[in-house]
Amino acid sequence: MAGKSERYAPLTVDSIGARLGEISAITARLGTDTSVWDAREVGDGNLNLVFIVKSPVGEVIVKQALPYVRLVGDSWPLPLKRAFFEYHALVRQAARDPGSVPEIYHFDEEQAIIVMQFFSPHVILRHKLMAGEKVDGLADALGNFLARTLFRGSDLSMDTSARKRDVALFVDSVELNDITETLVFSDPYFDAERNHHTPGLDGIVARLRADTDLKVEAHHMKAKFANNAETMLHGDFHAGSVMVTDNETKMIDPEFVLYGPMGFDVGMLLGNFWMAYFAQPGHGDDADYKEWILGVAADVWERFVAEFSHLWRTERTGILYEDAVFAGSPLASEQALGHRLAMIWEDSLGFAGVEMIRRTLSLAHIAENDMIEDEALRAACEARGLDLGRQLVVNRGRMGDMAQVNDLARQIAKGTSL
Repeated sequence: MAGKSERYAPLTVDSIGARLGEISAITARLGTDTSVWDAREVGDGNLNLVFIVKSPVGEVIVKQALPYVRLVGDSWPLPLKRAFFEYHALVRQAARDPGSVPEIYHFDEEQAIIVMQFFSPHVILRHKLMAGEKVDGLADALGNFLARTLFRGSDLSMDTSARKRDVALFVDSVELNDITETLVFSDPYFDAERNHHTPGLDGIVARLRADTDLKVEAHHMKAKFANNAETMLHGDFHAGSVMVTDNETKMIDPEFVLYGPMGFDVGMLLGNFWMAYFAQPGHGDDADYKEWILGVAADVWERFVAEFSHLWRTERTGILYEDAVFAGSPLASEQALGHRLAMIWEDSLGFAGVEMIRRTLSLAHIAENDMIEDEALRAACEARGLDLGRQLVVNRGRMGDMAQVNDLARQIAKGTSL
């Protein structure tokens, strides 16, 4: 069995059968005749090997961590233990929002391999956004996932001893946390080695890096991220971490899991919708579809608020706002809920803005922009995203609701930000 007597070795399409062919949890889904297994490497992310393995009787996903950042190469080493953290994140997400994440069939810690459910005919949400295709129920699935995983992974719900053990477990993911802290919150604001951007943005990049208010507020957001272990986060929740059909939504890839502020996951996702909105001139520029994207962003937040509020009223069993204090005072409980949601909203806007800036100026960009071949058009789309991103970071405390943010996005889209 892989990982029991061998030293770590990366999988290949040719070695998967020999490496995994005696694991009963896998052969139960693919059959024991490995000669008919068909493996295809499909990893298009920044870190890992990902294989679709099919046979006449079934199919699975095999994901294996590499000992370096795949996007960069072996000059940037990473520990294999990130697969351990992803495995434990998926287990917890499955319990907190059943059916939202892939079922795990097998985990090999030494070989950093997770074998899990293959979602078919699902595609990455980014592909739908570039193709101008709508997804029924998308906002409800995303909003519910955020509310359930963030609430149920916090001191609002969890037994305090279990939560503290989880904090201790996930805090050891030092290297991936460092990637977020560096690439998301610091590198975009100076001429870091791994940064790159569309040449037409040179002027706006210079202005942003000289923008004192922006840099200060971005680092206030970094302080929130680094110092507030509020709940278990997905940690990298964007349109590339969501798989969809026309009417079903699933979540994947929580390897950047950590304990942090609730608004981080929410803001990262919202920022990706706003970037997709600004990228639409490079993918057809259909007015109805652009409004659909803004509507999804608004509906994600509305569903999050509704589900979070429901859980607050029915599952608040942790050490925060406990019933011993609030049971006889429903008005106080509702007031506290309103305060918590207001704080999450403000944080979400700040983190959304930081995400929009880093996805344009730092190492890892978004396909919606990168796939725009016309460089001048790409720069124009990205500049609008940077404009909104800057506004969200600096003015997050003065934006009262989603309608105000979406109206601002519409106004920015009408002009040029270069």
